Amino acid sequence: MTPQSVAAVSDRRSSIGDRRYKWPPEGSEGIMAKPKVAFYWCASCGGCEEAVVDLAEGILTVVEAVDILFWPVALDFKRSDVEAMADGSLAVSFINGAIRSDEQEAMARLLRKKSKLVIAYGACAYQGGIPGLANLTEKEAILDYVYRLAPSNSDGNGVRPQTSMKVPEGDLELPVLYESVKALDQVIEVDYFVPGCPPTPKITLQAIEAILKGQLPEKGSVLAGDRALCYECELNSSKPEKLLVSELKRIHQVIPERDKCLLAQGILCLGPVTRGGCEAPCVKGGMPCTGCFGPLERVRDYGGKALSAIASIVDTSDENALAKALAALPDPAGTFYRYSVPTSILTRKRQAA
Repeated sequence: MTPQSVAAVSDRRSSIGDRRYKWPPEGSEGIMAKPKVAFYWCASCGGCEEAVVDLAEGILTVVEAVDILFWPVALDFKRSDVEAMADGSLAVSFINGAIRSDEQEAMARLLRKKSKLVIAYGACAYQGGIPGLANLTEKEAILDYVYRLAPSNSDGNGVRPQTSMKVPEGDLELPVLYESVKALDQVIEVDYFVPGCPPTPKITLQAIEAILKGQLPEKGSVLAGDRALCYECELNSSKPEKLLVSELKRIHQVIPERDKCLLAQGILCLGPVTRGGCEAPCVKGGMPCTGCFGPLERVRDYGGKALSAIASIVDTSDENALAKALAALPDPAGTFYRYSVPTSILTRKRQAA
């Protein structure tokens, strides 16, 4: 599948609205009453797998309602088990993580072939996530640091793992690492997106229930709200109508007032430009929103929107003063594009010719 433009992806990612169509999808006659489900983990930290476990007793309801036929992180499943399935026999596959290697792409394509629906589960599958920040560096530079320059490399000989090697027992293979990290829908067709780093138990259950009850919105939707996170933040009432700050601060530099909007205190919080649905657990814990639920509908580039929004509240029209305020953020790309480099206008750092 040819990677789609950011604009096209944005056009597809509408929020849950009034449009509904019935489960099973058209042409899926014959699916058993108990849907067959798969979970798979690509390039991510594993937090999305933990999010499923975090359903606590809710996971019992899920297990009763579905047959989990593939979940290698939890049970002993093999790729051959998926290959043996009939095409389209899985009701839905939840795939988390970005695509960084040929093995991940192969598994994503295989699960797409075997599934009626594919859900991009979590920020990495949805937008590229934290692994996508690697697109700001060339692959060779990353490998050179990891295997030669990092402090943990005491011998410094720079030996790297090989993608293939012959041994007496046969041929050994490792996945081929791609130059660029991609979001899941830049590799395969994705039906729905569940945001979050990781998705919250509530948003996860809502997605599963929507599938089981046949209450799915238009294909390509993000299964979360389309109002800014601020609207569900308990500190929203303390935010002034005209929000202006003289300086920007990072959370480790101050002790915030717990009953006052973090952004009104000059602490960088991306709640105004981030899709709601998580119920602001980070802010409740005294930490600002970092944007893991992604952009609101019709926003083409999350990082650009976030930068514009933050710059607009700095109370100065002087360019030097504005530059000084923004200089308090030593890593603008990592701050505003933390979860979205592969699906942004940037896509990746331009490589040397």
